[in-house]
Amino acid sequence: MQMKLENRLSNEEIKARLILVVGICLSSAFLFSIVALLYGLLFVVQPTEQAPNDSEAWAILSPMLMTLAGGLIGLLAGNGLKDKPKDPPV
Repeated sequence: MQMKLENRLSNEEIKARLILVVGICLSSAFLFSIVALLYGLLFVVQPTEQAPNDSEAWAILSPMLMTLAGGLIGLLAGNGLKDKPKDPPV
């Protein structure tokens, strides 16, 4: 069974789909982390003193969110870089 050439994706289409999937994954992880952070701050009843486990979780969550945000910014900034146009076939 042979694949028809007209059904194959070009490199630009593959790159666009890959960027879309990675962007959706990073955005959903970022959104889920922010929602969990806000839920923990607003709706979870805390004792008067913060538990050591909670303070460690906050210490880990902050750099993780910065990394996710940096990845998203880098993905959006790098998306502006286009491949060199190929010479049209003669």
